[in-house]
Amino acid sequence: MGNHIDSLIQEEMRQEMAASVSRSKRKKTVKVVTELKEKSPLKRSLQRAVLFAALFVGAVSMTAPFLWMVSTSLAEAGQVFAEGRSWWQEWLPMSFVWQNYVKVWAVVPFAQFYLNSIFVSLCITFGQVATSAMAAYAFARLNFPGRDRIFFGYLATMMIPGAVTMIPVFILLRHFGWIDTYKALILPGIFTAYGTFMLRQFFLTLPKDLEDAAKIDGCSYVRIFWHIILPLSKPALATLTTFTFMGSWMNLMWPLIVVNTHTKYTLPVGLAYFQGVHGTDWTLLMAASMMMILPILIVFLFNQRFFVEGIKLTGIKG
Repeated sequence: MGNHIDSLIQEEMRQEMAASVSRSKRKKTVKVVTELKEKSPLKRSLQRAVLFAALFVGAVSMTAPFLWMVSTSLAEAGQVFAEGRSWWQEWLPMSFVWQNYVKVWAVVPFAQFYLNSIFVSLCITFGQVATSAMAAYAFARLNFPGRDRIFFGYLATMMIPGAVTMIPVFILLRHFGWIDTYKALILPGIFTAYGTFMLRQFFLTLPKDLEDAAKIDGCSYVRIFWHIILPLSKPALATLTTFTFMGSWMNLMWPLIVVNTHTKYTLPVGLAYFQGVHGTDWTLLMAASMMMILPILIVFLFNQRFFVEGIKLTGIKG
């Protein structure tokens, strides 16, 4: 009996010692945090200056190519990469030649390239968003045998590089007789596993109570998809729209492979007209590149409000 009491007393003493050690550690941690908070203003200012300097270097490294492109597009034809010029003259032209932007439309069929890019990019964007949204709704909300297995199999196609499927798709298009047509430019790009996966994950976050209420009111799956799912998914749809439009607008390899007629060239392929065997007209090439990025900026600025709305919706979820 006495041994049992002694063991209990020793156990209580060990627990008190452990608690004391834990309290002392917490006090030390609080003391260290307080000391960090009470650092001198000079040290905080130094840390902030270092942070701003790092951000400034990163911003300059990203904006410098764009600034050089603007400067070159306004320079005279013989000024770019000329010998005997100072480094600052490469960034600041001696005279601003706005005529370069007008000359681009006369030297090459730039208007035709622009219209081709707009038509192809809009068709691919609309088709990819539509097919991804419908497939994502089926995988997220509909119950059918083998749904998850089919989805993971479709998702596994993202691991296949595009260079692997490029030749089989080209052979298939040639078999259909679609080479050098708009069909070859558009149809292979309107299906994507990435868009389906992204929208499916967003659809899964939407509350099912709205769908249940719509089903009680007699809504079909099509009306639920059109009147409930899509209006609530504007941030995800805007994101996919922006990424798809940028990818199709800047795509060079696929139009270069499947199109042979210059009247069907898109802008990335058409810019090669400014590169000759004996030299490159850098001023016109940069002017054309400047006009090429305008639609991307317009699409981004238009969809930016949906990005902000998506951030707000994410922040209020409880």
